[in-house]
Amino acid sequence: MTACAIEPSAGHEDDGVAPAGCTLTADGAYAARLASAGDSWFPERWTLDGPEPYAVPLPRNQPEEPGTEVQPMGDGRVLIHRLVAGRHAFSLLYPTGPGTGELPLGVVECPDDTARLRLLPPAPGGRRAYALAVGPRSTTVWLVAGGAFGPERLAELPGRCSGGVWLDRTGRLLALDREAGGRTKAVVVDLERGGEVSPLLQIAADSDDRLLLADHDSGLLLIRSDAPSPGQDRLGWGVLGSTLPVRFPECLRLRDCAVTPFAIQPGQILAPESCAVALRVDGPRGRWVGVWRPSERRVHHLPAPEGWLAGAGLWTPEGVLRLPYATEAEPCGVAQVSPPAAVASEPGAMPPPPGPGQSPDARAAGAPPATGHPPQPAPPARAHPAQPTPPAPGHPLEPAPPAPECSAPEHSGYHPQHPVQPAPPADPTHPPTPSAPRPVPLQQAPLGRLVTN
Repeated sequence: MTACAIEPSAGHEDDGVAPAGCTLTADGAYAARLASAGDSWFPERWTLDGPEPYAVPLPRNQPEEPGTEVQPMGDGRVLIHRLVAGRHAFSLLYPTGPGTGELPLGVVECPDDTARLRLLPPAPGGRRAYALAVGPRSTTVWLVAGGAFGPERLAELPGRCSGGVWLDRTGRLLALDREAGGRTKAVVVDLERGGEVSPLLQIAADSDDRLLLADHDSGLLLIRSDAPSPGQDRLGWGVLGSTLPVRFPECLRLRDCAVTPFAIQPGQILAPESCAVALRVDGPRGRWVGVWRPSERRVHHLPAPEGWLAGAGLWTPEGVLRLPYATEAEPCGVAQVSPPAAVASEPGAMPPPPGPGQSPDARAAGAPPATGHPPQPAPPARAHPAQPTPPAPGHPLEPAPPAPECSAPEHSGYHPQHPVQPAPPADPTHPPTPSAPRPVPLQQAPLGRLVTN
């Protein structure tokens, strides 16, 4: 048994958005969630790498408590994290014919009743699992599955940490958002060097800079920061190892909506601007899916499948978005969605007419029509994969020239029903007045050369 003293992590960890409905392995082969049958809760494993997805329930002798964490491992077993009498117990569950087998791994004891310990996102490879414990002045990273002697304490960091993004394919480099001195900055923890800590994001001295997602192939980083608008968080993007500035597209700001990226298209070697990014959009009247690319000036708004396990999904290298869903009629399904391909506007081309309820200005800004309702869900269908984007030549992890930012929509931007149309071309006789951009440097990532394809 291992003991530690922890307390709840710093706020802003989930940005007010509920966690995903299920957890997927890094390669997308398995998923796990806490399913319900009436008032009872039980773990459920999904197999996603076969011809058709299927679910295997893993109930034990008694129902699980709501909020119990589960995480799929690369071999198909499911890690479960239970809070039992103030102690955090970890076990591996697996099917055994008609029943469920359980392999206890050990416990982490937390004397403080208000303590919080949570699992980190699935590590690459699927052989190990990690947890994060946050104390009043320090944070501890634990190896809770895959070790030789039960839970192992790997590293202790000064400050309170949240988040958790893997930066390489080996599970060595972990990015965390560390709060210290009243500010939050993303740092890199090297788990093979005793938890050596290096800075990752330093956009401005007085800004809060958090890392949300990272892609191993292209080096694309999705960032949330208040550097361009003090006191207001913005979504931005940069490239790991690059010294070019972080960009904060205006089209990623949707009024009265929480926008959370949850998946980046892999396989776009050296072409971060071509990666499609899946967004979970939570508005006052619904929830749907957005798709955005750094090279574009707009967000494509797509209806979520009925029963979508919100915030869960992954891309194929060909650009097909796979969204798991569960309904009464189909308790284990995966919708495959092919968003519109990236198309550059031809000079002098006439824009198509705006859709119902959509003004030309809102259309040009990539805003959905203000109809008062999110897009209607379409029946899940197996989509045809799009052709992959060829790699762009150039220096490794160096992006193409920055895409122009989109203008702010004039209308409420959270109820799309029609595909967003391209913006009309600018009048060449009245060129826009250039504005002086505020430099927002992305500090070069330490050990960035280790993040390769």
